[in-house]
Amino acid sequence: MPVPVKIVVAGPFAVGKTTFVAAASETAPLTTEEVLTQAGESVDDLCGVRGKTTTTVGVDFGRLTSRPPQPAEHPGAVLYLFGAPGQERFRLLWEELTYGAMGVLVLADTRRLDASFDVLDLVERRGVPYAVAVNQFEDSPAHGPEALRAALDLEESTPLAVCDARDPRSARHMLIMLVEHIRELVES
Repeated sequence: MPVPVKIVVAGPFAVGKTTFVAAASETAPLTTEEVLTQAGESVDDLCGVRGKTTTTVGVDFGRLTSRPPQPAEHPGAVLYLFGAPGQERFRLLWEELTYGAMGVLVLADTRRLDASFDVLDLVERRGVPYAVAVNQFEDSPAHGPEALRAALDLEESTPLAVCDARDPRSARHMLIMLVEHIRELVES
């Protein structure tokens, strides 16, 4: 029987979390997207995210089953993906989602790297293993890994990679990076 693993996909508003969960999931994801309204204009910062018309108002959910090449050694795992809403007003939900999580994948956007600090601070305070995936938007400035690590103030041991949240292979590669990091921490 595969081992259940809770993974939270977190990050600031409009970084691609819903898109990531949808791309990585082997099943149709459960999403809680709603149209942005004028009521949110005073609280949702759309600077740098032109074209954004919807937002997550609850939790997105997806699932991905991992089967090892040698099933006799390990039963595999089922990754349960919980996509957190990005707005600051859902901060309490961010904290609640980390309970029972084996790890957090923090999505970042080079157009607004500073928007990731609140999520990174929360994850570090909670002591949950995490990795950072920088979602490469078409109009994002490109930065090398060392510049990204310095800008996000990440320790050398924190996994960091660039991804395309729309691409299932790229999204799944980010999850593999996180799960391998968790495994290394457990085994050390």
